[in-house]
Amino acid sequence: MSVSHSSKLNKAVRDQYMKLPQGSKVLATYVWIDGSGEGLRCKTRTLNQEPKSVEELPEWNFDGSSTAQAEGSNSDMFLIPVRIFRDPFTLDPNKLVLCEVLKYNRIPAETNLRHSCKKVMDEVKDSQPWFGMEQEYSLLGINGHPYGWPENGFPGPQGPYYCGVGADKVNGRDIVEAHYRACMYAGVEIAGTNAEVMPSQWEFQIGPCVGIDMGDHLWMARYILHRVCEDFGVVATLDPKPIPGNWNGAGCHTNVSTKETREKGGIKHIEAAIEKLGKRHQHHIRMYDPRGGQDNSRRLTGQHETSSLFEFSAGVANRGASIRIPRQVGQDGCGYYEDRRPSANCDPYAVTEVIMRTTILNETGETPVDHSNETRLERAAIEEE
Repeated sequence: MSVSHSSKLNKAVRDQYMKLPQGSKVLATYVWIDGSGEGLRCKTRTLNQEPKSVEELPEWNFDGSSTAQAEGSNSDMFLIPVRIFRDPFTLDPNKLVLCEVLKYNRIPAETNLRHSCKKVMDEVKDSQPWFGMEQEYSLLGINGHPYGWPENGFPGPQGPYYCGVGADKVNGRDIVEAHYRACMYAGVEIAGTNAEVMPSQWEFQIGPCVGIDMGDHLWMARYILHRVCEDFGVVATLDPKPIPGNWNGAGCHTNVSTKETREKGGIKHIEAAIEKLGKRHQHHIRMYDPRGGQDNSRRLTGQHETSSLFEFSAGVANRGASIRIPRQVGQDGCGYYEDRRPSANCDPYAVTEVIMRTTILNETGETPVDHSNETRLERAAIEEE
């Protein structure tokens, strides 16, 4: 199995230095989304004291021409801290700092979808939207071959791997458990984890989170996952169909509820939301992966527990539907619904925003936008119809 060279370095030697006191100084690692809309970048600075709030953190900058976010002739981009987490890699009092990215003129970068999502979540706050997102991912060697798979061949057919136990059923549990504990230490709202249907594929769940918190916590959980995998020398891919053929793809199923759906009789509000979602199916498909549906087209085939990319469907306990109503929700008459269409590499800000735009703000076609401050999400909305 091909693992990275850095993972083979003597970690005991590193630990010797990590035990050295750092005085009253604090390390703050700033984390942001790069120009791909999927990749994460980070860099670290020294603070003179431990920050107690985001407001105490200084703005920073970076070279956007090296992250596909600016031209070299005008490359400085602003990093605006928006959320603080504890750092599970360098430990207290050090911090991980999630940032928004602004251009030189303080307009949000194209892949800064948090900016518009926050505006929408503020608009719908009276509905108290709760989200839970189920992040599937696959483990690969640095040569791109699935971790733990035979070097020249394939594992046995799917069936025994989902929630499996045993050396012949699962690969990489050490990574999964390390990631889980690191998220808990950091303060990420991680709710659970399990082995998935394809061997070397796993899932973790984030939530329930209110409004903008959903995107913040999922992006930080992704960062922590990539950092943990770096230590183990393997790669976590969010590709929605990493292995072609008769293997499950990877999604990011999104569970949604509001104050109205959680109350007695809320099923009628769930049904109303589903009707609105059905009328805007293709618009949502464009929002549910970074390439406007191209990535998801490899996954949403109507097979392997997916719905069709081209047809909207809904059903109770139906994992082949676009929207699944959990059986317990059907029995209770209230609760939440699950949108199974978002791809593993979706931007959670885009997903949660468009669901709120459609189901709460009742948007149906074009969305009026200020073109001087348009985001990728808003540009796609212009193309609606």
